[in-house]
Amino acid sequence: MTQDRMCPQCGDVFRGRVDKRFCSDQCRACYNNASKRENTGEQFIHRVNTILRRNRAILKKASPLGKTTLRRQVLEMAGFDFNYFTSVYRSQKGSTYTFCYDYGYLLLPEEKVLIVNFQPYMQASP
Repeated sequence: MTQDRMCPQCGDVFRGRVDKRFCSDQCRACYNNASKRENTGEQFIHRVNTILRRNRAILKKASPLGKTTLRRQVLEMAGFDFNYFTSVYRSQKGSTYTFCYDYGYLLLPEEKVLIVNFQPYMQASP
C-alpha cells in the first residue's frame, strides 16, 4: 500500500511504501548528515578520530621500516599532535611507549623520538 507523504528534507510530496520517510537517497543522506553535524558529541568524536588517523599516518610515513629515531620537531612540523593517542605500553625496563593504533613512539632525551611498530608482546595481558 502506498501513501502520499512530504519529505522532511526538501518538502516535496512523494509516493511510496508506508514506512518510507524520504523522497530519495540523496535527501535521506543530507538529512542524516545534517542531524549528525548538529550533535556536538558526534562532532567531537569525528574531530578526535581525524587527529588520531593523521597522527598514525605521520608515524607510518616517518618510519616505513618499523623502527626510526628522529627529532620531535619533525613530527610537530608534519602536524603530529602529542595530546592524542590510543594506548600506552610500559616496557619491563619502565619505558612508556605511546601508540596511535599500531604505530607508537618513545620520547627520548634531547628532543628525539623513537618510532616503533606494535608487536604482539606489547598486548596487554588479562
